[in-house]
Amino acid sequence: MNPLDPMHVMDVLRTDRALTVVRADRIPDPVALSIALAEGGIRTVELTFTTPGVLDHITKAAGAGVLIGAGTVMSDEQARAAIDSGARFLVTPGLRPAVAEVAVAAGVPVFLGAFTPTEVATALDLGAAAVKIFPAGRLGPKYLSDLRGPYPGIGLVPSGGLSADNAAEYLAAGALAVSAGTSVVPPAVVEAGEWAEITARARTFAAAIAAR
Repeated sequence: MNPLDPMHVMDVLRTDRALTVVRADRIPDPVALSIALAEGGIRTVELTFTTPGVLDHITKAAGAGVLIGAGTVMSDEQARAAIDSGARFLVTPGLRPAVAEVAVAAGVPVFLGAFTPTEVATALDLGAAAVKIFPAGRLGPKYLSDLRGPYPGIGLVPSGGLSADNAAEYLAAGALAVSAGTSVVPPAVVEAGEWAEITARARTFAAAIAAR
């Protein structure tokens, strides 16, 4: 398969059933971070615009053998810049029509953030490849299962409040994949460059969901 094919992103996500969301004030080595996560079993990595210099980090990590995407994308300008920097997918915290328009035109998968059934429907209308349910931890796996009722064929990716202790419950409720945040990549650990610790955390998370 062509590694630039947008379907490749979705195929890896369906296989690993997890992506990592990195939020840190500083990432000393984005390549080492990406490799550490991949070695732990999570090959899809979201670097967010809340991190200073994120575009440089995306460019550096894009060749590390993992799928690097941009998160917290709020505008069409950010969307274009992220894609130009090598982002393979885009993620928004809420509905961002301008971001979706750029992503769809470029053939880059976009995961639009939503919470209510109406927002999920709007995300689909805007061309979302999957819908990020945020903050998923507020209502738990049962809410995801409820959403699957009217939207049985839609890829839902819960984010916020997930860990190795509960992520499998969201997969059991019908999630396409789950987001691993600070439980796998605590900001202090990222900023300290403790890559072995991150690999161990990723491996624990991956093992927990593999049992599903």
